[in-house]
Amino acid sequence: MKKLILKHACRLAAVAGALVLAGHPGGAMADAVFDRVKASGSVKVCIWPDYYGVTHRNPNTQQLQGIDIDLSAELARDLKVRVQYVDSSFVTLVDDLKSDKCDVAMFAVGMLPQRLEQLKFSRPYLQSDIYAVTTRSSRAVRQWADIDKPGVLVGVQAGTFMEPVMKASLKQAQMVVVKPPATRERELEAGRVDVFMTDYPYSRRLLDNADWASLISPTTPFHVLPYGYAVKPGNTDWLAQVDDFVARIKRDGRLKGAAGRHGLLPIVVKD
Repeated sequence: MKKLILKHACRLAAVAGALVLAGHPGGAMADAVFDRVKASGSVKVCIWPDYYGVTHRNPNTQQLQGIDIDLSAELARDLKVRVQYVDSSFVTLVDDLKSDKCDVAMFAVGMLPQRLEQLKFSRPYLQSDIYAVTTRSSRAVRQWADIDKPGVLVGVQAGTFMEPVMKASLKQAQMVVVKPPATRERELEAGRVDVFMTDYPYSRRLLDNADWASLISPTTPFHVLPYGYAVKPGNTDWLAQVDDFVARIKRDGRLKGAAGRHGLLPIVVKD
């Protein structure tokens, strides 16, 4: 189970990309979305503006920053168009793409089985395991092995992929599902959970901004999830454009450079 999603997602993305490119030996041909992008002179990019290190809107300056802000600008440059950002979320992602609210989702979209059934993905460019965050002063959780012990309260954000994974994995600890307006970090600081689970980018937000936070990495791969760029189904030529872009930024160093600027080098997919 721990590596199944990664292998399955990578295999589907690779096969889809290969079929698209095989069908157009001279390069991707225009389709409805690609025609619209070229005609309008802009590419509409869905982002989640609260994703630290990925597509984050600074609350003080309102400026967008993150790896996918940098890389979406590179995509627009390669296509010789402007970039137009559209606020989205993991909840509205599928509807936003299918309703043409945006042309591509670029905010480290996890390649979950249910999303693979509804959207088309580029090859993965990032991948993240599940990480634990606790306090530096914690006595209950000091290492990964301490998490699943009797009496330990483990927080997970409602609706995230960590919820079903931890529900299936925990045998002795108690899982606490955190629902808005509560947040995992506030529950941890208040002592209502001993530790909470998150992905690597979100953990960086705490480590960069909270001096009380301590990151605990799994000792072996626990549940690695690949991240890719998502597009609306039925636009194989546009998918080929996006997938080619990911292949280029891996080759020419732009992915590595953007990841380095935003503290995400450890989770870059290097294939």
